[in-house]
Amino acid sequence: MPVDSAEVEIHTDGACSGNPGPGGYGAILRYKNVEKEIFGWTSKTTNNRMEMLAAIRALEALKRPCKVKIFTDSQYLKNGITQWVSGWICKGWKNSAGKPVKNIDLWQRLLELVKIHTLEWIWLKGHAGHELNERADNLARFAIVKGQKGELPEDVEGRLPV
Repeated sequence: MPVDSAEVEIHTDGACSGNPGPGGYGAILRYKNVEKEIFGWTSKTTNNRMEMLAAIRALEALKRPCKVKIFTDSQYLKNGITQWVSGWICKGWKNSAGKPVKNIDLWQRLLELVKIHTLEWIWLKGHAGHELNERADNLARFAIVKGQKGELPEDVEGRLPV
């Protein structure tokens, strides 16, 4: 499938109240002058799962293959998808210590989405005044509050595996 030449910016963040605990994710998609906000929550999760789910839900929201810049303050997410995942796959989803990789379900889903788009992953220092990163963080925290009040359905894919 050809990739749309238009470039989409995605700014993501995840938050967790306790680790593990209730968590939320937020993402802002920007195409030209149009923005879309995405957010959700999970009752028992980790910060890393929320960081990953923010990117997954944002990429799922794209209607066709695109050229995408993803901005994240998560080194786990950026390094995982750009550096570590190929080694994990070669080792049968084991990390450098020989232990099972955490969040395999989300890594596998993210890998499916990465094949669709042309991606550039950009790391930003968190809480350093990057406007859209701060907004994504606020969305993630907002989602936790709304979810715990019963005002937002739970995104169960973010739950910790049993």
